[in-house]
Amino acid sequence: MLLRAIALVSLAVAAIACRAASPPPAREEAVWLKMGSWSGHGDKQTDSFDGETGAFRITWNAVGAPPQAPGTLRITLHSAVSGRPLSVAVDQQGAGGGTTYVNEDPRTFFFVVESKNLDWSFSADEQVTVAVPEGAQPHPGPAGPATEKH
Repeated sequence: MLLRAIALVSLAVAAIACRAASPPPAREEAVWLKMGSWSGHGDKQTDSFDGETGAFRITWNAVGAPPQAPGTLRITLHSAVSGRPLSVAVDQQGAGGGTTYVNEDPRTFFFVVESKNLDWSFSADEQVTVAVPEGAQPHPGPAGPATEKH
């Protein structure tokens, strides 16, 4: 009987100790992961990259269009599986810049840049969800509207 009581007390102490040692629950948070950045003059096709979610933020800039021959910039997201264009992310006449958001099904992608009379640069970030331990500071960064230009 005494042995049984000791065993029960030992089990209770072990259960309390295990419960106290468990980590606090995590919450999910959306963050932006950098997929790549590119720059140039004229046309270009990027290397392919894997998209886990297909939710992209593209930040772009175009400069240097002479007044007599305004430049153009078009950035299109393509499927690396079929090669087909999926979404036109940027279609700009003349110098400018901005941020745009594109949502596609997850897959392998690449960008095609078509440009005339402009120096251009852009970066692509993918929105993913991560588990954040309870009590950790929130990650800065807005999801943002559909398109912002400046």
